[in-house]
Amino acid sequence: MAEIKSHEFDGFLQSAARNYRIFVIYGPDRGLVSERAAQVAGKTNVDLSDAFCLIKLDVGDLQNDAGRLLDEVNAIGLFGGEKLVWIRGAANEKALIDSLQTIADNPPDASFVIIEAGDLKKGSGLRKIAEAARTIATIPCYADDVRALNGLIDTELASENLRITASARQALLELLGGDRIASRNEVRKLALYCRGQGTIEEGHVVDIIGDASAVSTDDAIDAILKGDAETFLHAIQKIASSKTPMFLVLQGCLKQFQLLDTMRAEMDERKLAPAQVMQTLGRHLHFRRKPIIEQALKIWTAPAIAREMNRLQSAILQTRQRASLEDTIATQTLLATTLQSARKG
Repeated sequence: MAEIKSHEFDGFLQSAARNYRIFVIYGPDRGLVSERAAQVAGKTNVDLSDAFCLIKLDVGDLQNDAGRLLDEVNAIGLFGGEKLVWIRGAANEKALIDSLQTIADNPPDASFVIIEAGDLKKGSGLRKIAEAARTIATIPCYADDVRALNGLIDTELASENLRITASARQALLELLGGDRIASRNEVRKLALYCRGQGTIEEGHVVDIIGDASAVSTDDAIDAILKGDAETFLHAIQKIASSKTPMFLVLQGCLKQFQLLDTMRAEMDERKLAPAQVMQTLGRHLHFRRKPIIEQALKIWTAPAIAREMNRLQSAILQTRQRASLEDTIATQTLLATTLQSARKG
């Protein structure tokens, strides 16, 4: 097994990536998955501008043609040379898993394979094959920690010869995370705004980023839990106008329901009241949000929470498979969850 952890990735990219032909890159941070897939693709030395050398497939292409991946990997290029088969939106599709097993057992000599997947559970089909094969490099991508975010900030600001005060850095860190591409875009937007000023102050962060992502996303999630459709739709419009990826709202809502699931299990197992669970598992929550979570615990049962998590996970998968419909899928799914909250309340 060759699992490349986050702190090992940069070194792997520079020294060992060319030793592998097959890469499975997965995780909940879709932006980081895409960014690392692009970095790996760049190290293959395949001409990514040549349509004969780069074959991009959606996982749906494989479902309609189970042998497509094997055919593409083994086909000889029209003008010779190496080529790259790049698959996006993967989960645990049988056609992909079966083909990957075959390729792992007999790695191609003149082709590279990159598979971008979502948040695969341990023991799931795709991870099981990838982690067991010595010929596959698996690269898990989880939300950036503080160290990674600081590195991202330093890299982007250095390119504009900008410094940042400690208070501004802390404010910026609190507003980033969840999605690497979204975080990078926010830092670049801040750098562009402060170009030529030398130092970024906390006020700059608040002016440019403070209202663009975290606040409006939390507003939308709180409206969902309260069953307030009007406030939810207003928050979604605000998010869309700020160019914040709608995927982040789906992801944030799923994380909120995962927390509810943990709290509800504690309530049911120990026969506790919502307020008692909030004192332990809800201590980290902002005081403004605690009453909303406590009320949600009163109206959402464990089975209902489980059903909603499955629906949100399915929606996240759909946004990966049909990126052009991301906003529509996310809005419809989240509005349905909002209406469920309203009915239960």
